[in-house]
Amino acid sequence: MTRKAFTLEEANRLVPRMEEVMERVAEHRDAARRHHEKLQVLDALWGERIREEDNPDHEEYRDHRRAIDRAEEVVEELVQEEILGRGIRFPTGGIEHGLVDFPTTWRGRWIYLCWERGEPKVRYWHEVDGGYRGRREITEEMVGELALDDDPARGDDSALDF
Repeated sequence: MTRKAFTLEEANRLVPRMEEVMERVAEHRDAARRHHEKLQVLDALWGERIREEDNPDHEEYRDHRRAIDRAEEVVEELVQEEILGRGIRFPTGGIEHGLVDFPTTWRGRWIYLCWERGEPKVRYWHEVDGGYRGRREITEEMVGELALDDDPARGDDSALDF
């Protein structure tokens, strides 16, 4: 699959939308967690019997299961459509920490522009295999050199892991 190399300006234009998406993801994850806690109470009370249809709390159990399933579906849709569907990488720990990576090129290689929820703009980058710990500040010198090599015929994007 050919990847798009984001300019810093393009990535920063998407920051408000990524903030909204991460807020929605957090809301649905919190809702799923609350329903899961209620399921744990029902499980402590009834054990396996909670799954039996004649159990007086079975309907409540099913309601919580459905709510969890729906919250997980919404999160998956958000990630697929709003993040991955835009060519943005969602790294390991992205959901928990509100992280996304915008692929770009710099000096003939692919790198990631790294944004974390709450940051007003994209200010960091890291190597494709560097991860969050490898984040470095984007310098003024870099800005003009980002995404210059966005010709799919020239760029080998096989190092990108999404």
